[in-house]
Amino acid sequence: MRHSEFWGLVDEVLGVRGQSLTHDLVLEDCGGVTAVDALESGQSPKSVWFALCEAADVPPHLWWGQPVRSRKL
Repeated sequence: MRHSEFWGLVDEVLGVRGQSLTHDLVLEDCGGVTAVDALESGQSPKSVWFALCEAADVPPHLWWGQPVRSRKL
């Protein structure tokens, strides 16, 4: 996962509260730092994303983004 994918998922899954969570929520799975601090220290965006999902109580079915709705033709 790239940093751009991480931030895209933050916006898609967490919405308006996503930016606040990445700056304020301490992630124990990342060593007791925020998501922003974890990324800046070189932790992988994928591991930080999963830790953020876990800490923010995101349902596992949303961890890779919102499901795509089927289109009716």
